[in-house]
Amino acid sequence: MSNVVGAMSVPVMGPPRRKEPEAGALPGSMEPPWATLVQEALDDLYAPCPQATMTARLCALTKLGDMPAEAAERADRRLHDALVRPVRYLVEAGGARLRPRLLLAAIDLLGGDAARYGPLAAAMELMHTGSLIVDDVQDGATLRRGRAPSHAVFGQATALNAGTAAYFTFDHALRSTLPEDAALRAAVTETCLGVLRSAHAGQGLDLEGHRAEMDAAVAAGCGREVQHLVRLTHRLKSGAPVRACMETAALLAGAGADVQAALGAFGEAVGVSYQIIDDVLDMDGVVRGGTATKRAGEDLFNGKVTMPMAHAVDLLPQARMTRLWNGLRDGRAGRRRVAKAAQVLRGCGALEASRTEAFTRLRCEWERVEDLIEDSPKARALWTLADQAVSRSRSA
Repeated sequence: MSNVVGAMSVPVMGPPRRKEPEAGALPGSMEPPWATLVQEALDDLYAPCPQATMTARLCALTKLGDMPAEAAERADRRLHDALVRPVRYLVEAGGARLRPRLLLAAIDLLGGDAARYGPLAAAMELMHTGSLIVDDVQDGATLRRGRAPSHAVFGQATALNAGTAAYFTFDHALRSTLPEDAALRAAVTETCLGVLRSAHAGQGLDLEGHRAEMDAAVAAGCGREVQHLVRLTHRLKSGAPVRACMETAALLAGAGADVQAALGAFGEAVGVSYQIIDDVLDMDGVVRGGTATKRAGEDLFNGKVTMPMAHAVDLLPQARMTRLWNGLRDGRAGRRRVAKAAQVLRGCGALEASRTEAFTRLRCEWERVEDLIEDSPKARALWTLADQAVSRSRSA
């Protein structure tokens, strides 16, 4: 692996310097055994049926001491209903499983033993699923992955508790994969705790909304400040978790600090770019496997400030932007107004500006990674995985 860092010269929308795999091609390392590995680890951490293992793990981790077998069996049935079923319900609904795939692809690229870290990859997916459950409660969501959200099925209290409990599955996963390496466990734990803090900060900004900042931007006819705030929210909420996957991969593979930093920045770019494209896809809704997973204009109905809305401030005449924003800001717009607003955002170039930002960010950060690693099928596999995730269409 080369440690020579060259000067960056990145065309705004040009492709990466190296040849990419053909569009739609799945990297070899993304095929099952890894998919199987993650699924087996998910089933071990969060078993489909009650088993007297969760209680035993809890007793061991919290030093509660042993529990009689019959009592442990009863406790495990109750814990399964309270903690596992609400999370598996959403896991089984599908999802890209982007975080575990990126983690394993990066470990493989850096020469580590990816097969060893299936439990940690599964834990990353469970942490993400837990955050979705909590987000859905806080946002009052009525649809997630084409079905009713977890809180609508299991109740808000149970969903919130199960969602937050899923954040800590990395603890058992780390102990099982690195039983003898306390220093490395501590480093990865610090990374995981850092992402939990960042994601909560990002969710806090998201819940607060950016209406006051958008009001000021529209009044001034300048979207710079509100764009910065939306980017910060995306970085904390969506970028930080993927950054953590890349940094964890570098730690587990024993990569140097320069590689860890470059991969971390690339991971953040993947998460932020993914979220920006999600803002764009909101205009038409999202359909996967023929099933709607997000209704068209959800963010517009909610009066939410997304990246296309923030870009529109600089692209629309001030009077027209004022009318557009005033019609949406209170979250009471009807279908006709939302449809017209989406048409205006398309027509003014706000969606294209958002796409350009997303792919420019992704490609620029990949250039940094390319400066530190040799070209190889594994490097192209990692790029393809990230590029396909961000490039997804509404029917993906």
